[in-house]
Amino acid sequence: MKIRSITCFYHPGSPNAGDTLDRLGLFAARARTQFTDAGFQIQSTRLATVPFAEMCPSGCRESGVSLAQKLERKALERGFDYLSMGPALSEQTESYGIVTEMLGETKSVFFSANLLDQKGAISLQAVRSSSDIIHRAAEIEKDGFANLRFAAMAGVKPFTPFFPAAFSAGQEAAFSIAVECADVFVMTFRDSSSLKEAHDKALEVLEDAALRMGTVCKELQKEFPFKFKGFDFSPAPYPGDMSSIGNALESLGVPGMGLSGSAAAAAFLAGLLDEGNWPRVGFNGLMLPVLEDSGLAGRTSEGTLTIRDLLLYSCLCGTGLDTIPLAGKTSVDQITALLLDLAAISVRLSKPLTARLMPIPGKKAGDEICFDFEYFAAGKIMDLPAKELKRFFAGEEPFSILPRKLPGQT
Repeated sequence: MKIRSITCFYHPGSPNAGDTLDRLGLFAARARTQFTDAGFQIQSTRLATVPFAEMCPSGCRESGVSLAQKLERKALERGFDYLSMGPALSEQTESYGIVTEMLGETKSVFFSANLLDQKGAISLQAVRSSSDIIHRAAEIEKDGFANLRFAAMAGVKPFTPFFPAAFSAGQEAAFSIAVECADVFVMTFRDSSSLKEAHDKALEVLEDAALRMGTVCKELQKEFPFKFKGFDFSPAPYPGDMSSIGNALESLGVPGMGLSGSAAAAAFLAGLLDEGNWPRVGFNGLMLPVLEDSGLAGRTSEGTLTIRDLLLYSCLCGTGLDTIPLAGKTSVDQITALLLDLAAISVRLSKPLTARLMPIPGKKAGDEICFDFEYFAAGKIMDLPAKELKRFFAGEEPFSILPRKLPGQT
């Protein structure tokens, strides 16, 4: 188990914002030391702001790029590895149009775009604008890598520590912790003799880690006036068999992810996470990032695991569609149809979901891909069974979906 990120949150326009940022930099350095002393390996410290659309309401490309470059420089100077400037917002339609330029003019800044409006309705205009961002961003960097720093999202709340979904709210500075714990499930599921034992062992390890991390957080708060928002124990993987959440799920008895039985395995793990006793923020759900997980990438290469399967598992409690390699000629219309499905699942099930889709220039479905990037496994381009939407879904009329109510809910 590792800490994927110590994520700090602040508002660049708040009173004494400069002093607050300086203190957050000191806090992040101190937190790295204290968590390390407590036995946890730290991958990164990250900074997230309020949505850039709130800081650049005019949607001016020049001011947006200038703001992104300025905040990137300030974040790096204070020791943060990455910066997230939050989502484009449907109530400020111009904000979607400047994301591609900001991605192209920065190197360590992440962005997102909201698929829903302020009332929680699906904005067809926002869905299509987000698709256009993905389509255009694919041409910014070699191998479509700019889209690694962008996600379309629905239902995501502030203070989520995982990027690209992270953004702040209000003027109060805060922090939260993203945990990389796929290896916990690989080991506990593999070494157990029953489902109950697998469940109990995994939960015990996670709760013990949360308790030890919580002690460090309390010590940090004695020195720094920043509110702790919680942990996100979504089981982030790392390329390698011992850190593959796909391998962990298969060790329960599924012959291969994507085959029948996979949904039951996903539900088993998701339910276990719901039982965990720790302060919560973000997703705390099943995370299935295809290119970051050697087991999942292998199953997609075989054709066993498809995009439709991943959407199904998102219904059970996932974080959405993450690091999905698509053909370079994937159209805006195809991406729009996929994002619409994701947004509908999010609203109907009242759950946060994101889509980080990566069209790879020059590649077609079934082509092999291998990246010079330690966080990505080799795989193949996935097929996207989507066509242009028609009639009502081809328009811009926002529409609401009544969230599903479970028995006993009012």
